[in-house]
Amino acid sequence: MKTKYFFLVAAILIASMALHAQIYLGKTCAISFFSKGPIEDIAAVNKSSKPIFNSATGEVAIKITIKGFEFDKKLMEEHFNEKYMESDKYPYATFGGKVNEKIDYTKEGTNKVTVTGKLNMHGVEKERTIDGTVTVKGGEIMFDSKFMVALKDHKVEIPTLVAQNIAETVEVTVKSTLTEYKK
Repeated sequence: MKTKYFFLVAAILIASMALHAQIYLGKTCAISFFSKGPIEDIAAVNKSSKPIFNSATGEVAIKITIKGFEFDKKLMEEHFNEKYMESDKYPYATFGGKVNEKIDYTKEGTNKVTVTGKLNMHGVEKERTIDGTVTVKGGEIMFDSKFMVALKDHKVEIPTLVAQNIAETVEVTVKSTLTEYKK
């Protein structure tokens, strides 16, 4: 998976140099998830990811360290990493895709977009189209999105003993601010 991600990022960078595109790198990025449960809600946030974006082609890539998710309760974090996400076996989730709409990234404004690409989580890759917004302001590009991920789509198994406490689908929120990469 590391090699695949490296080649994806390398391809984006090479293509951008050929097109004289502007590359944007994550300045801040918060990826959170929320699972509504009858006994207890489960929520976590990861602020360690750094997306990369090519404004000429609309290509975007991100690599998320699974152990980077922080929970209010350490026991939840431990169960998440060991029992559900198996983060020693599957240490990263990745997304690589492309913004479908043509946007002038030199003009300030907010645009509704869809991004189509591949989400790889727990060793299972799925094609996804994700709704969101792209805001251009003050030389920065902000991506915001909220979407649902079905755990079964990525073969994340929930033990039957706690199945009633954990939602089968979790809400994922992404908020990221990117700045232009300067050589």
